[in-house]
Amino acid sequence: MTATAEPTAPALPTSDVDPFSHEVLEDPLPMHQQLREAGPVVHLTRYDTYACARYEQVRSGLVSWQDLSSAAGVGLSNFRFEEPWRPPSLLLEADPPRHDAPRRVLTKVLGPRALQRLRERWMADAEHLVDDVLGAGEVHDGVAALAEPFPLRVFPDAVGLPADGREHLLPYGDHAFNAFGPANDLVAKGAPRVTELSAWVSSRCAREVLSDEGFGAQIWAAADRGDITPAQAPLVVRSLLTAGVDTTVHGLSAVLYAFATNPEQWQRLRADPALARVAFDEAVRWESPVQTFFRTTNRDIDIDGTVVPDGRKILLFLAAANRDPRRWTDPDAFDLSRDPSGHVGFGFGIHQCVGQHVARLEAEALLTALAARVERIELAGPTRRHHNNTLRAWASIPLRLTRG
Repeated sequence: MTATAEPTAPALPTSDVDPFSHEVLEDPLPMHQQLREAGPVVHLTRYDTYACARYEQVRSGLVSWQDLSSAAGVGLSNFRFEEPWRPPSLLLEADPPRHDAPRRVLTKVLGPRALQRLRERWMADAEHLVDDVLGAGEVHDGVAALAEPFPLRVFPDAVGLPADGREHLLPYGDHAFNAFGPANDLVAKGAPRVTELSAWVSSRCAREVLSDEGFGAQIWAAADRGDITPAQAPLVVRSLLTAGVDTTVHGLSAVLYAFATNPEQWQRLRADPALARVAFDEAVRWESPVQTFFRTTNRDIDIDGTVVPDGRKILLFLAAANRDPRRWTDPDAFDLSRDPSGHVGFGFGIHQCVGQHVARLEAEALLTALAARVERIELAGPTRRHHNNTLRAWASIPLRLTRG
């Protein structure tokens, strides 16, 4: 008789990398590759948390809300106890059934009919902005001249915000996304202003402050109909103001940088401006403005042979999944012939970004205006990154815009 040993689970790969260090935030691609190659799940010893960097596991984790919860917060800590300056997002940090009614309301408010009404106006706004920029010369900072001003104008207008104070949206959003990481220097940098900024954002969610037309008024109208409660209405408006500007700014910066460093793709867009939305999605896949989100296990779960215990945090590397060669051919290339659908840059499943179609329309408007007027987009100087614990961002992209 021969004894047969029971099969044993493979050893769990470990890494002492700090995903939130400035070195990694400056260039996360080497870490992404290391984590993907290490295995489907890795233990990050520095924070005693688990991580997934391969496409299959990241997408599955985003979809499996029953096992991997967002309700404990999508950051490293259980934020409801440690971040009193803001309430939980009813979209991003809630699971069914609490998540369902606010999601239904925003899906309708930000739906195709609403965006169709905005389309002509946003196209005209983009043309005016690009004409003004080109009229001031050839060399501009793509972030300061294009990627920031356009969303800061059209999106708050669409929400129904008054004009004053909009400069608070970017630093508030930046701190909110920093707070999903550890309590490092990036969080400390924003802490002195967070009470002031949070109070301003709260004040702009009130019914009487918002215009009678706009996303905000429609959210309050949904409360009047009983689709959501009056207490939920300002929180739903707040979710738009927290995550509706920074992420689009960084997405637009990403696509501008992509074209500046891939001139053949810019010529492809100029020849076929209908590729504008494909270009934006490909840039979101390629650059992943939202790099990571945490989830918390609701029970012991098995990930490809590794059991992650109940109540543990799992860091999902959206950006690493978006360049996983197991899913994408030539993943490091920015290529408009690629079908980028299926990327997880906007998340996936019930928590997928409800404002993604708004961002796509903003990008389509800006890229269409540029393609009609600019023959070449080229880097005109050294670029500079903006570090954030969650977001992949540019602080400066000097561009030379040659009329055509």
